[in-house]
Amino acid sequence: MPDDPADGDEAGLARLISERRAKAEALRAAGGDPFPRSFPGRITIAEARAIGEPLESGDTAEGRLRIAGRVTARRGQGKMAFLDIEDRSGSLQLWATLDRLGEDGLAAITGLDVGDIIGADGPIARTRRGELSIAVESSQLLAKALRPPPDKHAGLRDAETRYRQRYLDLMADEDARALFITRARAISGLRRFLDDRGFIEVETPVLQPVDGGAAARPFTTHHNSLDRDLYLRIATELYLKRCIVGGLEKVYELGKDFRNEGVSFKHNPEFTMLETYEAYADYTDVAVMLEEMVGAAAQAATGGMVVPWGDDEIDLTPPWPRRDFRDAIGESSGVDVRQHADADSLRAAMRAAGFDAPEGASWAKLVDNLLGQSLEPTLIQPTILTDYPIELSPFAKRSPDDPHTVERFEAFCGGMEIANAFTELNDPDDQRERMAVLAAELAGGDDEAQPEDEDFLAALEYGMPPTGGLGLGIDRLVMLLTGRTSIREVVLFPAVRT
Repeated sequence: MPDDPADGDEAGLARLISERRAKAEALRAAGGDPFPRSFPGRITIAEARAIGEPLESGDTAEGRLRIAGRVTARRGQGKMAFLDIEDRSGSLQLWATLDRLGEDGLAAITGLDVGDIIGADGPIARTRRGELSIAVESSQLLAKALRPPPDKHAGLRDAETRYRQRYLDLMADEDARALFITRARAISGLRRFLDDRGFIEVETPVLQPVDGGAAARPFTTHHNSLDRDLYLRIATELYLKRCIVGGLEKVYELGKDFRNEGVSFKHNPEFTMLETYEAYADYTDVAVMLEEMVGAAAQAATGGMVVPWGDDEIDLTPPWPRRDFRDAIGESSGVDVRQHADADSLRAAMRAAGFDAPEGASWAKLVDNLLGQSLEPTLIQPTILTDYPIELSPFAKRSPDDPHTVERFEAFCGGMEIANAFTELNDPDDQRERMAVLAAELAGGDDEAQPEDEDFLAALEYGMPPTGGLGLGIDRLVMLLTGRTSIREVVLFPAVRT
């Protein structure tokens, strides 16, 4: 019997809160505590159900079990009451009777509200109707819910409330809880895969004196004691490469990056990235590792390599097809970027083909726009695009066959990019020249261009071995594994407008 008021019924909500607070105060006045500090000896509901599973209808097991959870439903009256409680592992019925609890004990049970957290102990039994239940012999209120929870059947009606108050979404929707358990399993699978391959997990600064490693506008903050501006990192790349220079050889970091950009179905200002760097490897080695690693994450999270996607399925089984970047864009858009080597020419060709081409955008940004408009949405099955123009890839090594091309790939799936990888540029002079170009673009007003990082350049001058690097978007990977089409569904507490 849910007692939450209808949406917008502020008077009804205020009444319920007042009634619940009055119950908490009455308990305190009687010498009780509506928020005790512990409940030792508890087992999970799943463990209790496993113990009771062999019971026949009407049977009661020997011994007492001690469980706890949130009340999700209540029913019954007079000398008997039934409550459903739930923990992370499942749900179970509490069976309370006057003869076992006495008047005060039964009154304590029947006076509970939906949303309260209760501990109970007693033998596990199967009722004559076949329902597994704890035959309650004692109970304790563990946390009084002063606000009514969402209706378990109707759930949260407003999507913004689901994101802004995720705890209510988790409370009301078992599928929401299952999604974030799937996310955790996927991340564990990624870590296990890399650890087993000899990678070392490291931690690099979130507050950085120079923002770099990607084309993005940073968040800026100020350190009072040092009296200097610092930037929330937009990527871990440049610090992880310093680790390679120092001899760690195989490193990864799984953590938050921050980019001061808009929100969309695939963008959140803070997001989780996995970056890996392996000495003596190149981008072809990284591509094989990526396929295997995503497969390992899928197995850990879902038990298989095929996941639902809308009305279709995505098969993550390696190997994934490889396509040349410029050829693929030309096939999808009808615009051959090789034939339009400057921004004005490419802009005109894009507009003639019906694509948006912003005035003032650089050639590299126009190519990226063309990718996003024409090709990316069509790449539903996992696909690797290889060999990018150098203008799009300031940290990737040039191809030995074409100085205008770099050894880079991006992996796409579900109509979005999920990973980006390079044979890393380890020539400090070449890197300095490319950073100088980016610094000039920054000075010219491009607030997503990267400044020069003298310490990083100095690190390269000490010698970085040939290295393959990878960035894998965790949030987007979880979208694929759970069939979600919005990043806000798979981030526990996404950015929302006030």
